Amino acid sequence: MGGGSGYHRDTMQSLTRHVLLIGNSDGIGLHSTRRLLDRGWRVTGVSRRASPIVHASYRHHVLDVSDRDYADRLRVIVAQDPVDTCIYCAGIGCQVDPRDLREDVHVFEVNLMGALRTAEVIVPAMVAAGCGHMVVLSSQADVLVARPAPSYAASKAGMSSYFEGLGLTLRRHGVAVSNLRLGFVDTKLARAPMRPFMYTLDQAVDVVERVLAKRPLRFTRPFSMALLVHVLAWLSRWRVFFTRGPGLPRP
Repeated sequence: MGGGSGYHRDTMQSLTRHVLLIGNSDGIGLHSTRRLLDRGWRVTGVSRRASPIVHASYRHHVLDVSDRDYADRLRVIVAQDPVDTCIYCAGIGCQVDPRDLREDVHVFEVNLMGALRTAEVIVPAMVAAGCGHMVVLSSQADVLVARPAPSYAASKAGMSSYFEGLGLTLRRHGVAVSNLRLGFVDTKLARAPMRPFMYTLDQAVDVVERVLAKRPLRFTRPFSMALLVHVLAWLSRWRVFFTRGPGLPRP
């Protein structure tokens, strides 16, 4: 009995999955961390702020995805403790200020380039191992031409397009990529005056767990929001089609 129990314990330990969670100091990332720890995962968290989580199976690193040395430092972290799953939750948004576009640039650095730099580190190791799963949290806003916050919608459009294309390429290498497109979720990022069909954080993490289990290339929830966004996208593109620039200034 003693030998059998030890074998079972060692086998279960070897089957424990290790996830790297980027952007997990609050919101979906923080709640996903707690849920996955409860499910028995090992979790390594990376965020620009310290984590409130203390757990035997959790390690945290303070690191900003927009830092110049982000990829190099992440490479060291992963080399010390390889992961088989990565969830990219980092994301920000801002209202456009036409007099100063620096915040828009930062939105692209975090939402799109941070995800790409993460993939730069994570994907080759997964390809070498012949397995792995990378999940990126995009948005249903990726189909919109968004006048008040164009950087958010455009950065998510770039994320969706790139990672779905990458996912098609990686299938033959045994590596899965999932583009998770959510609508409004009850986080500090959801600042719109109207937030129809908004998910709670628990509902959002339920979807994350489903994506981890099913490994779809694209997963969109809720469907009711997707229908509304489809209409809004059609209207916004008609507006672009019929809009002309301001007239030339008078001499």
